[in-house]
Amino acid sequence: MIARRFGVALVSVLALSAADAVAQRWMLDSTKTRRDTLKLPVVEVKDVADEERFMITHAPDVQVGMINVGKKTEVVRMATVIGNTAVNNPRQALIGIAGLNMFENDVTGINMSIGGRGLNPNRNIHFVTRQNGYDISADPYGYPEAYYTPPLEGVSRIDVVRGAGALRYGSQFGGTINFVMADGARDRALAGDVSLTGGGYGFAGLFARVGGTVDNTNYVAFVNARHSDGWRENSQLGQYTAYTAVTTRLSESVRLRADYTHMTFEGKQPGGLTDEQFERDPSIALRDRNWMRLDWNVASITADWMIDDATSLRSQFFGNLSFRRSVGMVASITIPDTGGARTVNIDEYRNIGNETTLQHDFEVGDLKWSALTGIRLYAGSTVRQQGNGTAEADANYAFTSSGLLEGSDFTFPTRNIAWFSEVMLRPFSRLSIVPGVRVENITTGSDGYYRLRDSTINSSEERTRTIVLGGIGATYDLDNVQFTLNATQNYRAIWFSDLRITIPNYAVDPNIKDESGYTLEAGVRGRIGSTLSWDVTGFLLRYNGRTGEIVQNINGTSVRVRTNVADATSRGVEALVDLSLTRLLTESTEAPDVHLVFNGTMLDSRYDTPSDTSIDGKYVEYAPSSIIRTGLQGTYKGFRGSFLVSHTAEQFTDAKNTLSSANATAGKIPAYTVADVTLGYTYDRYTLDVSCNNVFGASYFTRRSGSYPGPGILPAEPRNVFATLRVTF
Repeated sequence: MIARRFGVALVSVLALSAADAVAQRWMLDSTKTRRDTLKLPVVEVKDVADEERFMITHAPDVQVGMINVGKKTEVVRMATVIGNTAVNNPRQALIGIAGLNMFENDVTGINMSIGGRGLNPNRNIHFVTRQNGYDISADPYGYPEAYYTPPLEGVSRIDVVRGAGALRYGSQFGGTINFVMADGARDRALAGDVSLTGGGYGFAGLFARVGGTVDNTNYVAFVNARHSDGWRENSQLGQYTAYTAVTTRLSESVRLRADYTHMTFEGKQPGGLTDEQFERDPSIALRDRNWMRLDWNVASITADWMIDDATSLRSQFFGNLSFRRSVGMVASITIPDTGGARTVNIDEYRNIGNETTLQHDFEVGDLKWSALTGIRLYAGSTVRQQGNGTAEADANYAFTSSGLLEGSDFTFPTRNIAWFSEVMLRPFSRLSIVPGVRVENITTGSDGYYRLRDSTINSSEERTRTIVLGGIGATYDLDNVQFTLNATQNYRAIWFSDLRITIPNYAVDPNIKDESGYTLEAGVRGRIGSTLSWDVTGFLLRYNGRTGEIVQNINGTSVRVRTNVADATSRGVEALVDLSLTRLLTESTEAPDVHLVFNGTMLDSRYDTPSDTSIDGKYVEYAPSSIIRTGLQGTYKGFRGSFLVSHTAEQFTDAKNTLSSANATAGKIPAYTVADVTLGYTYDRYTLDVSCNNVFGASYFTRRSGSYPGPGILPAEPRNVFATLRVTF
């Protein structure tokens, strides 16, 4: 099957290269317009050569449609990552972003699940997840799970704005993560690269890309295919991704860009394990009839108009037409699968939206100020069905009922209108102050039926609310040191899955409500020439009415109930340090360039509810007290290598800090330490990378699942070795 996929992939790339061989030779990054050549504040035009030697970088103060000054921002340039990008390994790719907690049960990086500051990592649910500036999650307000993560081989950079991004990008507590895809070559009409990867447990991967510039148009297209037999029984999977983008300049001041992504994934799910089973043999599987399939289609059209040298308009239309299907037996892992009808769940996501920003630069005295305002329009509809499927073991997602489904059939509409505005004020040259506001109108609803024993219960509900969020940030610049303060309100609407769910071992409080709170940040960052770069941030995240999970005994069964558990506060410090050992010892440009990297977080995240002593003072779910990632990275002529160690302290998976449960859906996640090694060499057009993930063979897990793809403990992958050969042309 994978060979056929590879053949289709190669033919697709060649066809796309012939069809799309139109591109513009842009001297600037094609995500920018002529505005980016304007003179920006002094903090943006420092020694770029020195900065690019470091792993730690930050977003410019002002970009098209964005004001970043006064916020905690982080940028990962994929060209500087020395790690295994063929499987989207987040431990390596995101080492330049402090404080991230990660789920690591997805062995090929189909879903990159990250959280931080006491927020659940599951499919980035507390981040606004975007690609090229637009949403790619299932439903940003009703169901913000990101089932698709772009293949990192096709990504140029990853931009992260923490909780202060709520005013510009949406009201999630975590902020936003934006995957900016790479453009085609700017200096020729046709260029490309092909990568082939092989690894343990039957892993095979292909990445093939073409792109270039002809006249006023830049184009790029790639395909990516992955296959793995899986290290656990019953865990084989395959994925295919295709992406294309075209950017053209219609006039000196107008640019148009369009992109489209298709991703297909299908994998067998071995289910979860109990604590005792994990200790005995984490490779076993207790389910052999469970499958999941994803079909993801996202697209956007972006128009940039440089009205004059100081004013720009950006309007981006985006859409998502995608499906998630699963079939299997998902009762408690303590109940054996003895056959019979399986449960089928099907989601269909239909979303469309527009985000338009107007930005104007102006001068007060000799200082540049900038004002930004924008509006967002969004409409989404999700159809969610649950019923009986076949009793076989194949990937058949068909319902067996010709009438009413045995579980439920609901439509969940979502509508959103938002207005936002920010202004960069510069009272004097070293100080930037950025006040901002966002007004959200959100409508979520449900309409359908569910079955209760032999009865059919019709249900219809709609919730509309208007929220006003405010915030203010400031940066004081002392040339090579910047101090930043920020205070921003946050908000998160309940999901439509919180309105109605029918999954064993899992229940939702019918009185669940939206969440609110705020984020406070105080940070200092700077660098000393090309020797040392650092970024230290203290933060406080207040979460009012935080939704979480508590374990209740219902009819003799431990059930995880999702509800507004209590108010919660997360306090902590995040630190990133990048020290060039080479520059510390010598100024020679011929010496190997070796860096010591330290990424550390200390966190105290607890519930505050004196009225409930069973929860008061307990740790928030998935909030380890410390996360440390450190190691060495180096380059020398054509060679490069990295040795990275990641340590995550113990954490709990429910609000009562349950140590263990019979069905393993709640309990402690023990502390774990994982090391990764990568070595590479480039000669002319050829590059060979060899990496070993989990080099010391740690046996650990990062997640206890209450339902899919478990339930139970989901083990992380043991030691695995990969080799990638890349050829450019």
